[in-house]
Amino acid sequence: MNIGEAARASGVSAKMLRYYESIGLIAHATRTQAGWRTYTEREVAVLRFIRHARDFGMTMERVRLLIGLWQDRNRPSREVKEIALQQVRELEARITELSAMKNALLELSMTCHGDNRADCPILDDLAAGSPLHTAGPRDRTAQRF
Repeated sequence: MNIGEAARASGVSAKMLRYYESIGLIAHATRTQAGWRTYTEREVAVLRFIRHARDFGMTMERVRLLIGLWQDRNRPSREVKEIALQQVRELEARITELSAMKNALLELSMTCHGDNRADCPILDDLAAGSPLHTAGPRDRTAQRF
């Protein structure tokens, strides 16, 4: 199938398909005499795998590791599980960070009158770059509690 068909069948855009090929995540496509890329069902399966892993927020390096494990029928499942659990830990940390950012922004927005006045404590705080709001999200959480 051509690149458009492979993109539709896998749910990965043609642009991303070319990118995955350029970084070696999938094998370089065979080409017709006219230079058109062609893909097999196997390559489309790998693209679907990549898309599903990316849906879980996996990094490219983690996706690369998982593809290798998926293709290795003698793999120990503990390696796959550890990668998944590491992703879970990172997602939990990110959720904590996002929650702290949301709470800080909510607190700031409660200080603003939201009327026709020009003064806005939100803008003042952002301009001042107070430590609570300029620290990284992890630092912000530590400072708040």
